[in-house]
Amino acid sequence: MAIGTIPKSVIVTGGASGIGLTIVCHFASQGGKVAIFDVNAASSKSIASDVASEYPQSTVTFHQCDVSSWKEQAQAFSDVYDAFGRIDIVFANAGIAEGMSNALATIHPDAPQEPNLKVVAVDLNGVIYSVKLAIHYISKNEISGGSRGSIICTASDAALYPFPVGPMYAAAKAGVIGLVRSTAPILEDLKIQINTMAPAALVTNIIPDPEMYKHMVVTPMSTLIKGVSQITGDTSLNGKVVEIHDEEPTIRDEPYHFVSDGTRHNQEKAWEMFKFFKGSTGGLHAP
Repeated sequence: MAIGTIPKSVIVTGGASGIGLTIVCHFASQGGKVAIFDVNAASSKSIASDVASEYPQSTVTFHQCDVSSWKEQAQAFSDVYDAFGRIDIVFANAGIAEGMSNALATIHPDAPQEPNLKVVAVDLNGVIYSVKLAIHYISKNEISGGSRGSIICTASDAALYPFPVGPMYAAAKAGVIGLVRSTAPILEDLKIQINTMAPAALVTNIIPDPEMYKHMVVTPMSTLIKGVSQITGDTSLNGKVVEIHDEEPTIRDEPYHFVSDGTRHNQEKAWEMFKFFKGSTGGLHAP
């Protein structure tokens, strides 16, 4: 995908509201083919229709999909590929909150109760499924402008800072960052870029009480779009964490600092040996 060109096909999971819908409208306004994946069929169909009407030069489709289900995601990806002929950009964006009760810290008088891990299933497992499927379909594209396509995963600033409101949510989002950083070197030779956005407080329905925003520093959606444009417009970005905050996104160029030379050596040597046994792309090859 050359810099400055309009992608032919974009998938946005959780695309019927909040961050996802903003991304959908952004690409629809450019005349792109955009597929909305969302679990809520009741409202999402009409939302897709409304976006298509607002941007008649675009193609907008809706696919009911629970991202925590591999079967449902795989079918939705297949349907989009059959309809659009290719997939250029995938936003693994769908996510849910942990809720206002901390399941880990809740003390039960008799016996401990098993925590509900739905937030991990959606916010981490679902992203892993999206990345796996995105690699499969994007690798079919020819290289153009130094890239076959791009994967963008939505994390959160809760993955970067302590977030006692939702430890499991924070853990899932931190997992997304680890997934992106560790997958980026594998995809480099395939010319597929993978990056992650870590939004601060944006107005979405993930926060149950809108009144809470009155007490917070809210980041405008325009900052999100700046980050999206930056990531999709610069094919040199790979494995980056883009923090979406205030008026301008920030690329965190210092994702990690090695505690010692020995630690650096072991990490780099492990990747060297892996490539030696699996090949330069870690066993991945474009069709």
